[in-house]
Amino acid sequence: MDQPFRQPVFVISAAIIAIMVLIGAIVPEQFGAAANAGLAWATSNFGWFFLMSVFGFVVVLVYLAFSKYGDTKLGPPDSEPEFSYYSWVAMLLAAGFGIGLVFYGVAEAMSHFVTVPHGLAPPRTPQAAELALQYAFFNWGVSQWAAFSIVGLIIGFFQYRKRRPGLVSAVMDPVTRQFAARRKINAALDIFAVVATVMGVATSLGLGVLQVNGGLGYLYGVPEGFLWQAIILGVMFVAYMISASTGLDKGIRILSTINLTVAIGLMLFVLFFGPTLAILNSFVQAMGNYLQNFIFMSLQTNAHGDSGWAAGWTIFYWAWVIAWSPFVGTFVARISYGRTIREFVIGVLVVPPLLACIWMGVFGGAALHFDLAEGAGISVAVEQNITNSLFRFFELFPFSTALSLLGMVLVFIFLITSADSASYIVAQLTDGGRKNPPLAKRLTWGAMIAAICLTLIATGGLEALQAGAILAALPFIFVLYAMVWMLFRELAADRRAQLEQLYEASDQTPVGASLEEARELMED
Repeated sequence: MDQPFRQPVFVISAAIIAIMVLIGAIVPEQFGAAANAGLAWATSNFGWFFLMSVFGFVVVLVYLAFSKYGDTKLGPPDSEPEFSYYSWVAMLLAAGFGIGLVFYGVAEAMSHFVTVPHGLAPPRTPQAAELALQYAFFNWGVSQWAAFSIVGLIIGFFQYRKRRPGLVSAVMDPVTRQFAARRKINAALDIFAVVATVMGVATSLGLGVLQVNGGLGYLYGVPEGFLWQAIILGVMFVAYMISASTGLDKGIRILSTINLTVAIGLMLFVLFFGPTLAILNSFVQAMGNYLQNFIFMSLQTNAHGDSGWAAGWTIFYWAWVIAWSPFVGTFVARISYGRTIREFVIGVLVVPPLLACIWMGVFGGAALHFDLAEGAGISVAVEQNITNSLFRFFELFPFSTALSLLGMVLVFIFLITSADSASYIVAQLTDGGRKNPPLAKRLTWGAMIAAICLTLIATGGLEALQAGAILAALPFIFVLYAMVWMLFRELAADRRAQLEQLYEASDQTPVGASLEEARELMED
């Protein structure tokens, strides 16, 4: 067996994952109860901490984009981006939340329409519809990408600017090297990233398989059960193994670009063939409410009322993105070589969230209008079976069968690109952070992810494993804080080195240096 497969991070990660999956398969109910109890305890007692942390990450990123560090590149000063802007955004969506957007495009707003955020309005009323879209924007907007962005920026800076491995442990090494157990601590950080990634992708794949099965059942009467779910997963496995074997520049990039184009086309069809005026009015109003109330929503704990909604939605989402941030952040860093910090933050923190809000505004806005104005019963469909609510929604449009097929194709390709990117990043994390990990290792992790997903579908342990993975987000927040501190320390050192180099070359204070920096250069 090759040396890479004997690396401790690879072996220990695989063992932990195997044990968790085995427990989830043998005693799914007990495992689910324990994991959900732990998650409920974390969200109930530390919900305020999740909210404050994610809001803090947004503030840090905005500051960095418009600070003196904004022009610093993720790479040498003369480096250029590896991918076009369109391909870059497409891959961001594919790795980040493409599946979730399709799954919750209709269901998110309709769920808030029935169970109104923080009980701020009566259910199924115009006021509830207004709040539903506003909070859908909030849950899928800037804040959701904050954890992804902060991890991606930090790893990208250390990997391409400081020429260190693309690992969380590499960022933290200057801190951990003072401890005797430095290697064990670094390995533990990388193992956490691997376990969270594999569990997150396996559960996401499982939910996507259930949605495809629900769509086939709704359209063609295909029974919803393990046999068809195994067939769907098998086809998907073959597809993402082929994609993985072609490399990042071909497989993921091409599929992501195709999917973004299909998604935009589907969204424009719903906009122009649906209640266009109602969609545009509700989108503009919801966007205004979102921007106006951003700080309020970011820090709303409902301290003197029922905090159940926040725990079940926003705090759950924030814990999920923090747990998944090592994967998405590492992938975002991998495809962001040559971009400046300002370009990175604006691109990652603004463009995908804006596209998500537009998607939610079109699909959610249309669904809300159909329920309020025409009594279409989409909210009831969401309550009955969330996996086929999108296809019930498409029935209200011309060419509904073609739309449903496109919707399933969209989910299918997003699943392929998510699994492909995950196997790529997990291989990187278990191969010392190398930019191009061995194909054998990528295929091995791809096969393991598929096997985990199939096992959990068969035993009903998907949600339990998801809860367990998310529970790990709480301690990882402290790692993120330490990573942010390391970033600022290294940014300051990097800028000083650049200014000193310019000063020595011209014997003049470089343009753009602050008064304090100019004095330090002159004193030296």
